[in-house]
Amino acid sequence: MKCQTQGSRRDRFEEACVIPLFYPPKQNVKEMIAELRDTLTSRWWGQGPKVDKFEKEFGRRFGHKYCVFVNSGTAALHLAYYLAGVGPGDEAIVPVLTCTATSHPLLLLGAKPVFADIRPDTLTMDPDDAERKITDKTKAIVPVHLGGQVEDDAKFRRLSKKYGIPIVEDAAQALGAGKIGYGEYTCYSFQAIKHLTTGDGGMLVVKKASDYAKAKRLRWFDIDREAKANRKWQAWDRRGITFDQEVPGYKYHGNDIAASIGLAALKTIRKTIAHRGKLAAEYRKLLSDCQAVELLKDGDSAHWLFMVKVKASRDDFAEYLLKHGVETNVAHIRNDIFRVFGGKRLDLPGMNVVEFQYLCLPLNDWVRIKDVRRICKLLNSA
Repeated sequence: MKCQTQGSRRDRFEEACVIPLFYPPKQNVKEMIAELRDTLTSRWWGQGPKVDKFEKEFGRRFGHKYCVFVNSGTAALHLAYYLAGVGPGDEAIVPVLTCTATSHPLLLLGAKPVFADIRPDTLTMDPDDAERKITDKTKAIVPVHLGGQVEDDAKFRRLSKKYGIPIVEDAAQALGAGKIGYGEYTCYSFQAIKHLTTGDGGMLVVKKASDYAKAKRLRWFDIDREAKANRKWQAWDRRGITFDQEVPGYKYHGNDIAASIGLAALKTIRKTIAHRGKLAAEYRKLLSDCQAVELLKDGDSAHWLFMVKVKASRDDFAEYLLKHGVETNVAHIRNDIFRVFGGKRLDLPGMNVVEFQYLCLPLNDWVRIKDVRRICKLLNSA
């Protein structure tokens, strides 16, 4: 890759002489600026009409009826757990390999994340082990679509129906994949390097109108904004308060500045998803007979990460690639060894097998097919 020091965004992408693992998506900057100018010259910078518009357009684009825009994917998860009835002393089944954001909200609610093992062929949660971990304290099953790879919807639907436990999908990395939204709650992330970014933000998708009404109130101190708007935003009139707050809420709402970026991003998201799919397909084609790495099982994926399993020393392999201008990382590590979750390596055979094998290769809007071919050439000659 040729070094550059000035010029276009592509030049800046290359200036470190490294193909980066992560990079913000190729959203249309002119469209974003136009939306932002409209917002910044209006009355509404906080939660206003652009938030409503973004929720509706997002829902139409991805086939969801009830969408609630919030300020992070983690906020979406927190609200989902709350709506699912998770509270002190309860448990939720989560995969041991995920972003720790999946489980932090559980601790904040006084609940316990119970770590299920992963499948070595996909690195996603093993539904059979998840079933073994279910107790009478289990209040949610949390499939994580790691790297964009969709968890088996049929098996988790069966578990949900069999035990009467709601599904909370952590789809933070899976926007645009096929079988997303089978759970009662689905949580997306619009963090800076996701498929679609609003700088930071998230979307909670729910199935029931009652949960939709609750989520809209909880994201901003349990305030009914529709009722407040109908009273011309006045909190008080001659007869007393114009709206009430019944339970503790949060300051999790999205704002019109972020929604403006999101509205522009919806115009380019399909192109982003398609490009990443082409890069993943090229990786798979060129690495199908690679002696240095093993490919994960193919399937329904949004291709946020492209992970392989290294057959030799992963650290040495990563250093070899970096020496040749290719950035890699593990992205996530097993959650059980973090002290906040107990700090104890659990007896999880699937995780134990792959713990020091998996590695993420560059996959983003600014990676080109020629970059993938160069990376694969390095891998095949390693």
